[in-house]
Amino acid sequence: MQLIVISALGSDRTGLVYDLSRVVSECSGNIIDSRMSALGSEFAMLLLVSGNWHTLAKLETELKRLSEASGITISLRRTEQRAQRKDVVTYSVDIVCLDQTGIVYNLAGFFSSRGIDIAELSTRSYSAAHTGAPMFSVQMLVHIPAKIHISALREEFMDLCDQLNLDAILEPVKA
Repeated sequence: MQLIVISALGSDRTGLVYDLSRVVSECSGNIIDSRMSALGSEFAMLLLVSGNWHTLAKLETELKRLSEASGITISLRRTEQRAQRKDVVTYSVDIVCLDQTGIVYNLAGFFSSRGIDIAELSTRSYSAAHTGAPMFSVQMLVHIPAKIHISALREEFMDLCDQLNLDAILEPVKA
C-alpha cells in the first residue's frame, strides 16, 4: 500500500465532505486518518489516504477534475508511513486563557527550543459563558524526548504559563 496526503480548502457548504470522500471511494482509496474543520466561512480538510499505485494515480487525476469543477483548492503529496519513535514520551497540553496575540507562537517557541515535537495542535476562540470575555483554548500532543527531565520541563512550562497568564495542564497520555 502507498500513501497520499490530500489537503482541500473550499467555501463551507453542505456536501463538501461527501464530494471529496466520494472521489476517494470511487478510486478505491481508503481514508486512514483525517482532520476536517470549518474555519471562518471556509472548510478545510486533511486526509491520509492509502491505496495501490493505480489508486493513487487515479486519485490525482480525479481530484484535479473535482477541483476544477467545484472550485475546491486541492493539494496532493505522496508520503510514507511515519516510523514509530521509541525514544519519546507523549504528553497532552491543555490551555485555556483570555484571548491574546502570540499564544501559539510562544508555545511553539517553548517546545521547539527544547527539541520537543508538536504532533497535534488544535485551537479555538470562544466567548466565556457568563461574562462574554474573549477566550482561547489550545489542545496539543507533544513528543518529549526521553532524555528530558520531565519535572524540570514542567516547572519551566508552568513558569511560561504564569508569565503569559495561561491556565495549563501538562500530563502524560495514557495508552
